[in-house]
Amino acid sequence: MSTHRIALVPGDGIGREVVPAARVVLDAVGARHGVAFAYDEFDWSCERYLREGAMMPADGLERVRHHDAIFLGAVGQPGVPDHISLWGLLIPIRRRFRQYVNLRPIQVFEGLESPVRGARPGEVEFVVVRENVEGEYSEIGGRLNRGFPEEMAVQESVFTRAGVTRVLDYAFTLAATRRGHVTSATKSNGIVHTLPFWDELVAERGALHPDVRWDQEHIDALCAKLVLDPARFDVIVGSNLFGDILSDLAAAVAGGIGIAPAANINPEREFPSMFEPVHGSAPDIAGRGIANPIGAVWTAAMMLDHLGHPEAAAEVEAAIATVLATTDVRTPDLGGTATTETFTRALLEAL
Repeated sequence: MSTHRIALVPGDGIGREVVPAARVVLDAVGARHGVAFAYDEFDWSCERYLREGAMMPADGLERVRHHDAIFLGAVGQPGVPDHISLWGLLIPIRRRFRQYVNLRPIQVFEGLESPVRGARPGEVEFVVVRENVEGEYSEIGGRLNRGFPEEMAVQESVFTRAGVTRVLDYAFTLAATRRGHVTSATKSNGIVHTLPFWDELVAERGALHPDVRWDQEHIDALCAKLVLDPARFDVIVGSNLFGDILSDLAAAVAGGIGIAPAANINPEREFPSMFEPVHGSAPDIAGRGIANPIGAVWTAAMMLDHLGHPEAAAEVEAAIATVLATTDVRTPDLGGTATTETFTRALLEAL
């Protein structure tokens, strides 16, 4: 039996409810495949920030540096500004551990109707590859003349050849294992420096992957086409900001933000990768036991695959599909009345 050491960070809100659900599914499928998990849980959260003045301790990154993976529930709480919670936890982990690929798969499941009329099960299945450590979310900039009429804020986007090239290569390589099509999100008609540079590198890397066809779409038109014809897409690659927006839109097209998984990947495996569902902390329903565990469980399947257990990962994904296709068990965000525990139990039975 192989054992993986996992750093668990339940975080805030419903993170504390969906992480246990993912953990019980991991343990169940792991037992069938000779895989064990040793969990170290960390209380890094907004509650910790309010109590101690920091989202995590000063040596937090070193504490998880040698884990096989990090599994995070959600971050965010009313009363703590989002830029504090994000820059105090998620972004330092992503950047220190060079998790430059944010991977977000999208699928329309049988039994879960999309709000988009033309999005049908078996036809809509694609992946958003988001550049995860630079781009529009840089630290360069500042505020000047606070409180005065001439107050100003400057935020600099940073696009490096190394940073863009590596995420493009990841997207093209991934597409070669799928349907062989990459769509690049751009806005080079309006953003005069960084996005033409992005486009040039897309053409450069695309020429090195002749087995993959590629095209590019301006972000505004791409958002429209993602709704009007989502089945046309295979791998979408975009900058930090564009990838962030597109993946949330795509999750809504698939039926709800609560089902969406995500992975922050260090492809070279020099550092641990971090796995987190897209949905956030949902403070409006936190503590009620009705959070949708699909996003976290699907995220756990992504972690299994990353750790070298694709068969176990496929079984977890198949269990999600089975519950949605063959039962009426649904949490309230999907139009049902099931609790987190009830839905998790259905997943275990499907496994």
